[in-house]
Amino acid sequence: MTCFDTHRSCAFVGVCVSDTLYLCRFHVELGEVTPHNIKQLKRLNQVIFPVSYNDKFYNDVLEVGELARLAYFNDIVVGAVCCRVDMADGQKRLYIMTLGCLARYRRLGIGTKMLNHVLNICHKDGTFDNIFLHVQVSNESAMRFYHKFGFEVIETKAQYYKRIEPADAHVLQKTLRGKPALSGGPPIVQEEEEEGSPTDREQ
Repeated sequence: MTCFDTHRSCAFVGVCVSDTLYLCRFHVELGEVTPHNIKQLKRLNQVIFPVSYNDKFYNDVLEVGELARLAYFNDIVVGAVCCRVDMADGQKRLYIMTLGCLARYRRLGIGTKMLNHVLNICHKDGTFDNIFLHVQVSNESAMRFYHKFGFEVIETKAQYYKRIEPADAHVLQKTLRGKPALSGGPPIVQEEEEEGSPTDREQ
């Protein structure tokens, strides 16, 4: 059981000990990725994703500013989201390269907080046509998670991943422009499935 205080990014998680339910408070926040903590991001990705990322990936992450964030659970780094801007075919698109959380910290709203951060950036900017990412075809929980935010499968790429099975990936996309303007910001989703799909191909 998780109850969120949406104004302060605090929550209470129910812990059952000897048939007694205790409410334990925890705090979730997002922080910048810097040269001082980039190694923490590397270690997270090694644990969460079955693919590996080269030095160029991490050098690029240091240049994207607010498009990359570490997620902290009571001051412990437990997740991260990394995005980049893609310009192609006259469209401005935001690509989610990675979004994941350590398994034991899933279903606590951390993935939701990271994705809402990305959606808020796009909403404030106002010039993005869509957001997209790749999800391994076998990752049904990640599919359910993104569907709750309005992402749809627009394509399936065969043999997208190099050294993991299944190698196919769905391309998920959320269209932003061409739809009625959102009032008061993007929708906020409180509950989540576990997330941790390799969204970018192995480097």
